[in-house]
Amino acid sequence: MEKESIDLNEIKETAIKVLTSPQAFFKEMPKTGGYIKPLIFMIAMGVIGGLIQSIFSIIGLKVATGLAMGLASIILVPIIVGIFGFVGAAILYLIWKLMGSQEEYETAYRCAAYISALTPITCVLGIVPYIGGAVGVALAMYFTIIATIVVHQIPSQRAWLVFGIIGALLILLTITGEISSRRMVRDVGKFQKQMEGTTKEMQKQMEGVTKEIQKATEDATKEMQKNIEEATKALEELQKQMEKSKEKSD
Repeated sequence: MEKESIDLNEIKETAIKVLTSPQAFFKEMPKTGGYIKPLIFMIAMGVIGGLIQSIFSIIGLKVATGLAMGLASIILVPIIVGIFGFVGAAILYLIWKLMGSQEEYETAYRCAAYISALTPITCVLGIVPYIGGAVGVALAMYFTIIATIVVHQIPSQRAWLVFGIIGALLILLTITGEISSRRMVRDVGKFQKQMEGTTKEMQKQMEGVTKEIQKATEDATKEMQKNIEEATKALEELQKQMEKSKEKSD
């Protein structure tokens, strides 16, 4: 098994070089050398992205907000990035093969792993409604085009055409997905407000019914006490009359 130590300084320098000089980086990038190092880099970018998303969720800058959602982002984003890195690399490998690349899957994976340097940036862009997601996709496609040309030796015109079309479709899906997501959040919010209103109305009605029952009980109690008092008086009056009758008879 390959063993690689985690060098945070190297990860930082690699990310800076990918972002500032992508053409030079991909030109110098080893096409082989194992999966561990690029995987560590990809997970590190996922951790940073997760921290950014968690902060935005906690302070309310994301569609889905809250402490629980923020903490979940720290755990989920690195896992998603790590797992789907292999899937994304497989898709890119297939596309590059169809475009005429002679490189192996490992090279495709290494390209995808280092393109993940964009993850923290796309997480920041994600707070901008609609435009942020579209810009993030456009950046990812731009870096993919550079890797296509430099690493896979695909003609520039073909690279721009293929990934331009893919990028346009992804941007459309990103925007429509965000519209649906925001609409769903709004609908859930409206439903919660309606439920709160219904609950308050039911509580109000229950309070009214309770008050009416209490009043009826109090009225019935008073009426009963009154009847008892009247019956007691009548009984006392009867006793007096009986005593008078007895005295007369004596």
